[in-house]
Amino acid sequence: MAEKKAVYEGLFILDANRLARDREKLPGEVNGLIEAAGGEIEVSRLWEERRLAYPINNQRKGAYWITYFHLPTQKMIELTRSCELQEGILRQLFVRLPDPLVQPILDHAKGITAEPEPEPEAEATPEAAAEETVTTEKAATEEVATS
Repeated sequence: MAEKKAVYEGLFILDANRLARDREKLPGEVNGLIEAAGGEIEVSRLWEERRLAYPINNQRKGAYWITYFHLPTQKMIELTRSCELQEGILRQLFVRLPDPLVQPILDHAKGITAEPEPEPEAEATPEAAAEETVTTEKAATEEVATS
């Protein structure tokens, strides 16, 4: 029987200096840790670089790297431990995505926009038609009064 894989969002604060020296190595190591734990990566990208509120391991700047991946729940402890031992990762946070939100969040992360659903046309009721007439008459009266 195949293990049920949950979808997680992983946010990593990476050493900005190491990332600046080699833009591919550190993100590759992050993805490698996830894959080594049995995960399948959906999206992995740089979110932003910014000054940290307080120094972490003598670093004042951090690069926020965000990933979305599938991973068996029992492998999360292994992944967390691997991340703690990795030199270039200053901090990490993992959040399991609720099932109803998985697809919309992944679509947004991949840059896929949802087509807006067309609004159903409201049936014209006599009350709505009367309301429109009154509003139109008021507007016409106000125009004449201001002229």
